[in-house]
Amino acid sequence: MEQPVQLPLTETTYFILLSLSPKPKHGYAIMKDVQALSDGRIILSTGTLYGALKRLLDQGWIIRLEESAPKGNIRDRKVYRLSEHGQRVLKDEVARLNKLLTAADRRMVEERA
Repeated sequence: MEQPVQLPLTETTYFILLSLSPKPKHGYAIMKDVQALSDGRIILSTGTLYGALKRLLDQGWIIRLEESAPKGNIRDRKVYRLSEHGQRVLKDEVARLNKLLTAADRRMVEERA
């Protein structure tokens, strides 16, 4: 069920959604991707990640898929992908951030003039 969106997103939420934007990922891949995307600033614990994933599932921003276990593994992995609503949320947040940067750039140019 789609929940109303309150921007700005937290950094954790933003980077999780950004991590899922190109393709679905399992939890460990999300953790590693968020760390890389944030230049090492955000290192998610499993508790933080799975708490955030549950909230994003409840909000309808992501969808959980089942992926067959790789050879040698016992359990199937849970894979997550952005829903259409989640894609819109991410797009809206990126637009909001771009507006902030544009305003800052404009002000910085004015100060130099």
